[in-house]
Amino acid sequence: MEQKQNRKPSWIRKVLIGLAVIIVIAAGAFFWYANDYYKATADAIEALQSDGSVTITETDDAITFAPNGEDPEKGIIFYPGGKVESEAYAPLLRSLAEADLLVVVAKMPFHLAVFDADAAEAIMEQENEVEDWYLAGHSLGGVMASSFAADQSDEVVGLIFLASYPAGDLTDAPFPVLSIYGSEDEVLSRESYDEAQGKLPDDYTEIVLDGGNHGQFGDYGLQEGDGTATISTVQQQQQTVEAITAFIENNRQQ
Repeated sequence: MEQKQNRKPSWIRKVLIGLAVIIVIAAGAFFWYANDYYKATADAIEALQSDGSVTITETDDAITFAPNGEDPEKGIIFYPGGKVESEAYAPLLRSLAEADLLVVVAKMPFHLAVFDADAAEAIMEQENEVEDWYLAGHSLGGVMASSFAADQSDEVVGLIFLASYPAGDLTDAPFPVLSIYGSEDEVLSRESYDEAQGKLPDDYTEIVLDGGNHGQFGDYGLQEGDGTATISTVQQQQQTVEAITAFIENNRQQ
């Protein structure tokens, strides 16, 4: 007696093959997109060298900038911008460490903070000598840092946006908020930014860096679509460090 083969109808096979092709194409497109990212400049790489004032250590998950001397009581966890190499923020973060702050920049999967919004949690557990943690982030990194801060408000004493805005409602946040952006920034959506200000506490602090743009918070070259800065990268970062340290000092005094 002839046995019938258990075969799927041809239309099902065609659908499955079509889905497999779509998945392969989508995966390839994503990896192409994720690997087309902004890389740290030579100046940023040079800033990753330890010296007499700052000790820099690197793991697979983060880069730590620790001021030499006594263990700092205050620290900043930094989330990099979307598709920007974490190392690109070394000059800015090194300067903050020189102001006696422990600074840790998270290394995000595929250079996108959306894939590890809770990266700060592991950092806090590892650097348990720090008493007061500030969350900070640039662009997409700031959005995701705000998401963590909102969920873990009892572990965060302040939130810092660089050319960014909150993901959710922070109007009742128990911590102060600082927002900094450049006047020549043409990457940041001003419409989204303005709408998001209604999600911040009434007493949040906003600082506009005259002549600054979007990309000069880091050192990774000109970002596509960005405006032309009329101040140097060094000047923009110096003003940013001054604004952040003043914000932290003012928060300490309250």
